[in-house]
Amino acid sequence: MTFRVRKRGKIYRLEGRAGERAGRDSGERQRVRLSLGTMNGDAAQLLHSRIERAIAEGPGSQLWPELRGVLPTDTFEKLAAIGHYVPHEGTSVPKYTWQDLASRFQVWTAHRVALDKMRGSTRERYIQTLSTFGKFLENRKIQDLADINRAVIEDFKGFRLTNVLSKKNSRGGRGVVLDVAILHRIFGYAVECELVTKNTVRLEGRPGDSAEHGAQPFKSGDLTKLRQAAGADLLAFLLLRWTGLRGSDAVGLRWEEIDWDTHEINRLTMKRRKRIVLPIHKELLFALEIERDRRGASPQDRVLLNPATGKPLTRPRLYERTLKMGRRAGVSDAHPHRFRDTFAVDLLARGASPYDVAKLLGDTVETIEKHYAPFVRELRERARWIMEEGEGLEITGTPRAQAKPVAGKPN
Repeated sequence: MTFRVRKRGKIYRLEGRAGERAGRDSGERQRVRLSLGTMNGDAAQLLHSRIERAIAEGPGSQLWPELRGVLPTDTFEKLAAIGHYVPHEGTSVPKYTWQDLASRFQVWTAHRVALDKMRGSTRERYIQTLSTFGKFLENRKIQDLADINRAVIEDFKGFRLTNVLSKKNSRGGRGVVLDVAILHRIFGYAVECELVTKNTVRLEGRPGDSAEHGAQPFKSGDLTKLRQAAGADLLAFLLLRWTGLRGSDAVGLRWEEIDWDTHEINRLTMKRRKRIVLPIHKELLFALEIERDRRGASPQDRVLLNPATGKPLTRPRLYERTLKMGRRAGVSDAHPHRFRDTFAVDLLARGASPYDVAKLLGDTVETIEKHYAPFVRELRERARWIMEEGEGLEITGTPRAQAKPVAGKPN
């Protein structure tokens, strides 16, 4: 018998032929087209392997009870008939626990990282939520996935929000939105693997979509204060200021990624795996050349070092040192990502298009227009001038032929 996995629509299914071939034209082989009940390709391949093994081992295989719990009922019954498996009386569908899901999800994310389809830092954040939710369930003595209903999830949201708000730099509990989004993905995986029948986690919006707490560019005066207070962190300040790199990319930057002939940084971003080529501002270029010559750095060395230890700077330490820089300068909440916001808004204010900014940041045009363009006063003033002075469907102001050009405004 031969089976293969095929995707039909969003769902994967098992296709092939089963039975003994008595002759070329006997027609005794049964054609199989059965839904695997999953939208996840990796899960489908795993089920395929277990199904073939169960059929090969015969009705005594220990895999049949497990397959009964994860396959759609109709699919399991037809495969059981092919494998001559008859469930014993009293045999029940196995119950899956939170620990079963957590273990499988960790293995799945490890495979994604190995295939370079997920960043290691993303997996670490997922595991952090797994641990937090697991402790919450343990305190309430909940083990079975079937017992984790929507009421339990809502209790967890309240529990998590209370804990987050009790800490310094809680940022209004915005991290809870990310926890819920991760938990939604975990239970989505459980649905794909048929461990549960539905996803009981209701999203609280997409992380980073808050209009109030979206982009937070520095003001011109803030940048002046930060530059003056940077001290030993001046290179980190200039790198963040003139590249808009995420913290993970800033600390991961190596000297070999700097092209000294073209004065450009060429890097594959960690989060979205996009290639960016950034022109190096002359102020940053000067600082990089001094640091390179001072250290006699090799191409594989990291650009940013921790001034306190002389070792490569890590993302947590970059965040910590940037906050301290802000406190010295009298600028509140001066975290690294605000430099990315500043870089994007600054380019737009200088006349760059959203497409240009998106290419430099390794982001999408939609993201640039949504998160950064509203902060550019010059764009709003230009729109105001067009509305008030330009010709439209009806002329309500000064005719265009008589309108006096405004300095710095389009004619």
